[in-house]
Amino acid sequence: MSDTAAGPLEHLLALQDLDTAVAQLERRKATLSERARLTEAEARRAALAAREAKVEEARAALAARQEDLERQIATLTARRAAVEQRLYGARGSAARDLQAMDDEVRHLTARRAELEEDELGVMVEMEPLEEELAALADERAGIDADLAARRDELVTAEAVVDEELGGVLAARAEELGSVPGDLRDRYETLRARMGGVGAARLVGNRCSGCHLELPAREVDRIRRLPEGTVATCDQCGRILVASSASDAPPRPSR
Repeated sequence: MSDTAAGPLEHLLALQDLDTAVAQLERRKATLSERARLTEAEARRAALAAREAKVEEARAALAARQEDLERQIATLTARRAAVEQRLYGARGSAARDLQAMDDEVRHLTARRAELEEDELGVMVEMEPLEEELAALADERAGIDADLAARRDELVTAEAVVDEELGGVLAARAEELGSVPGDLRDRYETLRARMGGVGAARLVGNRCSGCHLELPAREVDRIRRLPEGTVATCDQCGRILVASSASDAPPRPSR
């Protein structure tokens, strides 16, 4: 709850503390160790997929070669059967024609044997690729199971941070209403420009925003300002608060 007895600058500091807590929680969420482990598992999965694709490409090339050989063998087999049928039905034909058909049968038989030998070679080449693909599939199953577990872990870890973040954002919304509109607008403008810190405490003679020391005369001037007067760090330009609130440590995130 906001302290209704506090002044606008004290509420502004409280708002800054909450905004800092929000930024820290968002950074914590973005850098969760569970996220890094998931990223690592995804990288292993991608590397495996690349290996699978390379092996599958080689296997597909051999499979295409085998299919082509099978088509050629089938064509030769059909051609030889047709020639043999003509040969058996041409027993009264000229010897020269019979010899030509017999030669063609022998040529087709020899060529088919060559193609069958090539096909056998392709099948021998394909066997280790098939075995490798099977091994990679087993490895992929293990990685996919690990990926699922890592995703569940990340969801759980993010939920913890989100719950804490929700509490801080609710407190911020409440605190925001206690800061006057013109001061709030100025703060938001500075916060967007200055890396998330638009208001800082004067701690001793040092600005907690830029961590630089201010001249003693400037520090004395700021501390003598009437309560509620908005001062600015002459080093970084942030709103600088010197009050009882500025001497207290930042309130812990809720």
